[in-house]
Formats: sequence, C-alpha cells, structure tokens
Amino acid sequence: MAELQITTTRKYLKPLLPGCTRLERQYEPKKIATGIKYTQTENTASDYPQISIVVPSFNQGRFIGQTLDSITSQNYPNLELIIVDGGSSDETLDVISRYSEHIKWWVSEPDNGQANAINKGMAQATGEILAWLNSDDCLMPGALFRVAQAFTSSKNIDVVYGHRVLINESGEDVGIWILPGHRKFLLTYADFIPQETMFWRSGLWTKVSGRLDESFRFAIDWELICRFIEAGAKFELIPAFLGQFRMHDMQKTNAQIETDGFREMEIIRRRFRENFSRHIALQNQYYRLQRANLYWFLIQARMTEILWRLKLIRIE
Repeated sequence: MAELQITTTRKYLKPLLPGCTRLERQYEPKKIATGIKYTQTENTASDYPQISIVVPSFNQGRFIGQTLDSITSQNYPNLELIIVDGGSSDETLDVISRYSEHIKWWVSEPDNGQANAINKGMAQATGEILAWLNSDDCLMPGALFRVAQAFTSSKNIDVVYGHRVLINESGEDVGIWILPGHRKFLLTYADFIPQETMFWRSGLWTKVSGRLDESFRFAIDWELICRFIEAGAKFELIPAFLGQFRMHDMQKTNAQIETDGFREMEIIRRRFRENFSRHIALQNQYYRLQRANLYWFLIQARMTEILWRLKLIRIE
C-alpha cells in the first residue's frame, strides 16, 4: 500500500495535520462505533450485485479470523469469498477451515508475493464487483451493502472507496482517516485511497489487463489506481467508514516503506510527469502543481475533520 507520507514535517506539527497523513495512534484505544448497519431486504440474492473479495494471507493466523468474520458477518447475500494463502506455518489454515462454508475457493501454497497471490485469487473471481482485503485488515459492518448501493445507484461509477478507521492489534479504534472528497489530480503524487475500502467493477479490471503488476511489492494498489485513471475510470468517495486498517509491528506498510516503498512511489510520480511531457521544464512545473495540490488537500482534509467533529457533516 502506498500511503500519503509527510516526511519533512517536524514532529511538533503533527497535531496540525489531518489524520489521513498518519498511520499511528491518534487517541486512546476505544471500542469501534459501528454506525449505520445495512441489512438484506425482501429482495433475493440475485437482486444484489455479486461481490468477489480476495483475501491474500501469509502467517497472519492471529488476525485472519477477525478479517474473515468482518466479511461473513455482514450476511451480504451475493458474496464470493476467495482466500489465497502463501503456505502459512502458523494457525492460519485451522482458522480458514472454520469458515469453509463461506469460501468459494481457497489454496495454500508458496507464491511470489502479495500481488501474485491476489492475481491468483482474481483469476477465480466471477463477481461484478471486485476487491481484495488483506488478512490483517477488516471491513466495517454494513460496508458491502453500502458498496452495492453505490454501484447500483449509478452505472457511471467505476470505483468506490470510503473513510477508514485505524485499529490496533486488539481491534480497538485508535484513529481515523477522513477524506475531503475525491481528488483525481492528487493521485498523481500521493495515494490517499484506503486500500481496504476500495471496490471496482470487473469490467474495469478487465480493461486494465486484469492483473496487478507483480514487479511492485509496496505500491501495488496505487499502481492499479494509476491504470484506472489512465483508463478514464470514474471514482466516488462514499461518505461512510468502510474499512479498518490494522497497525502492528509486522505489517507490510511499516516493514517495506524505506526499502520498496519510496522507490516505487517515485516510479509512479515520474510516470505521471513523463506522461504529461517529455520536457524537463514542463515536468518540473507539473511537479510544482502536484505539491500545491497536496497542500490544498491537507487544508481541506483538516477542515473536513473539524466539521465532522462538530457534527456539521455526516459520515456513516
């Protein structure tokens, strides 16, 4: 995952920044507020779009049960759950077996990394709507119904995502990411979309080759988003907390940011600059516009947080 990094900001300025710039505890742990729950109506399962979720996993036995429970407990009537395990040696397989009645397909065998595992799972997916959820993250209650509602209400929407809750190893709420709305141009410089909340149409997936770029180890989702943008996809931010991002010592975001992370982020930024122009002077101007857009985003994100805390705007 490629997350927004404000590496030059001094520590004492952090409280002034919006939560969506930080993957760290923002307040004392508390129970997650579930918000509005969406449930099945008198409609049949076929009235709901099929949602395929791929769960890539490797030695996350202590968390994957919570991940799978967050998916299956929603009782979404047209769910296709796929699990691709990289040959875990901990309790992962025992946990997976407890959810066998909910799983359409799963495998446990060595793979070539997260992107390869997800590609393997997506090859089995037949849903109209696709997503992946890492085996240490969770969905918020009602998220699948909210996603389905967004896609069925507008045929023009290709990708949806929502706000995020940060959780600790115990699954407690320790922070939030509240976004000020979709910012297409900002995505040429920073990925602010919470990966665990992102869902897209299968037709778009096919249009952009139907595979993740396996040369990426960290910015996997951002590289896919770039191809969505280049394909002309329409994005929509759902005004709801859709996902829970778990923070723990062994998570990929912490482990790989200084190795693969920064290098891959620069590859993506350079890709947009070079697509804009072959001339260095124009690329530099493009870069300045990207940075200006980032600063404006930070101001808007902070103001959105304040308005939400004052209950002047609603997020479900």
